[in-house]
Amino acid sequence: MSLFLQLMVNGLLLGGAYAIISIGLTLIFGVVRIVNFAHGEFLMIGMYAVWLFAQHMGLHPYASAPLVALVLFSVGALMQRFIIQPLLSADGHIQIFATVGVSTAMLNLALMVFGADIRKVDASFGAEALSIASMTFVSGQLITFVIAIVVAAGMHFFLKHTFTGRAFRALAQNRMSAALMGVNVNAMYVLAFGIGTGLVGLASGLLAVQYPAFPTVGTYFVLTAFVIVVLGGMGSLPGAVIGSMFIGVIDSLAGFYVGPDLKEVIYFVIFLGILTIRPTGLFGLGRGSE
Repeated sequence: MSLFLQLMVNGLLLGGAYAIISIGLTLIFGVVRIVNFAHGEFLMIGMYAVWLFAQHMGLHPYASAPLVALVLFSVGALMQRFIIQPLLSADGHIQIFATVGVSTAMLNLALMVFGADIRKVDASFGAEALSIASMTFVSGQLITFVIAIVVAAGMHFFLKHTFTGRAFRALAQNRMSAALMGVNVNAMYVLAFGIGTGLVGLASGLLAVQYPAFPTVGTYFVLTAFVIVVLGGMGSLPGAVIGSMFIGVIDSLAGFYVGPDLKEVIYFVIFLGILTIRPTGLFGLGRGSE
């Protein structure tokens, strides 16, 4: 029983890392209505930025996380303004190809600048093991989980109780109606995309303590995040959080009882099974018209 509880706790803590990435991804899809295939490369660039801050300024990854979040917010806002926004009236697959192109460019740029070698931040705080009630876990995982809950609660408050948050929700329901009610659609799209990528920057600082940076580091996390966002319901914030915890637990249990090389198979089978029963995801309620 203690082993099972340990695996459950490990899974929930892992879900915290997934949650921050997934919240940003689901915000971009929910508001802008575009699947950002460059999301993983933003995570990768953020982790390299954390490493550079540590190497040249001596900053701990947790200290550099807000700075990296601000940098990626700016990069994401510029990407939306100058790459995605001119394509908003184009077919959906054109927008997807644009994000895939940005993803490929960022990946190859990282290879050119940093090479294929891994870059690890040497940080003791956040990497030490803690023992609580006969369970052992890494302190950085607990910190990431707590920050993920704070971010989720903050985003919930922001979306429910601020003018900008209500504008985001209006855009998610019906773009034309929101525009008729005075919402600046283009400005809200830039802001939403910036916030979504900024959250990836925050995740970069949290994950850099536990994982090294290399050109394809974002692929694993964001592939899982895509599963989480679809499973929870595209555009659903509660779905992203609960889906992250669910996938984290499945990842931990399957990795131990089935095998590390088959754990992705397990949660993909569960994912497909749930979508067969509920195609809109656990919390998906459908979308408004244009």
